[in-house]
Amino acid sequence: MEGMMSFRISSSNNTETMKGKKDELYHVIHKVPSGDTPYVRAKHAQLIEKDPEGAIVLFWKAINAGDRVDSALKDMAVVMKQLDRTEEAIEAIKSFRGLCSKQAQDSLDNVLIDLYKKCGKIEEQIDLLKRKLRLIYQGAAFNGRPTKTARSHGKKFQVSVKQETSRLLGNLGWAYMQKGNYMMAEVVYRKAQMIDPDSNKACNLGLCLIKQGRYEDAQLVLEDVLQSRLPGADETKSRRRAHELLMELRPIHDDLPESLDLLGIDDDFVKGLEHLMNEWGPVRSKRLPIFEEISQFRDQMAC
Repeated sequence: MEGMMSFRISSSNNTETMKGKKDELYHVIHKVPSGDTPYVRAKHAQLIEKDPEGAIVLFWKAINAGDRVDSALKDMAVVMKQLDRTEEAIEAIKSFRGLCSKQAQDSLDNVLIDLYKKCGKIEEQIDLLKRKLRLIYQGAAFNGRPTKTARSHGKKFQVSVKQETSRLLGNLGWAYMQKGNYMMAEVVYRKAQMIDPDSNKACNLGLCLIKQGRYEDAQLVLEDVLQSRLPGADETKSRRRAHELLMELRPIHDDLPESLDLLGIDDDFVKGLEHLMNEWGPVRSKRLPIFEEISQFRDQMAC
């Protein structure tokens, strides 16, 4: 009798262990947290049930209940963006980011930049990018650490301050392009390329030069992509784009502006960028010289 009871108990324990492992594997495969809180139910609605509207309702409940507010607010904004509720997502972040931790602010800024880009709020995008660049100058980026952990398509990787600076400058260059300020965009893209070059920013730089009618300069930049001289140049998408841009090259027919002021370029800003490149070395302080200049003319940068 005792042997049979022992066998039943053992079998029961094995069944529970197997069930626990299956539950754990389920959460890993579907990338949903375990539990039965509002945030967990929201993620289940988002990822398993494919019910974005229901997920938003549950994300709101999670925020109001104080349940993983950092993740709930960010995830809700992302789902709203997917539903073209961009303005609502922007207001939600602005209204409730004060409930989030200091560590979450950088991620929320990145979501805001994407939201501003999607709904065409160029000025707001430029202002936020400059604010993030000033945080790097102040040594406040990454909470004072030299790298941060980022996530893309479910994978984690390390990003350095240098890489982040180049990324932000690349986004700033793109924002200036949307305003038609191609000279300012060129300045920013060239400095971003000197910090951490890649083929995507090279193509954008080439487009800036084409828009200014500087076809020979554009050809030199784009050939770097086609000749695989830059990181990412082996990607089919980058090579195809560089080839398409080269096809746009044609003799200059339009007159260029006689002065830089017509395109809103700022000499002081250019000098700040030059200081960055002159003083950036292997060992440097947390303060980047470019941003010492930015504080003096931040209201004049965008035209």
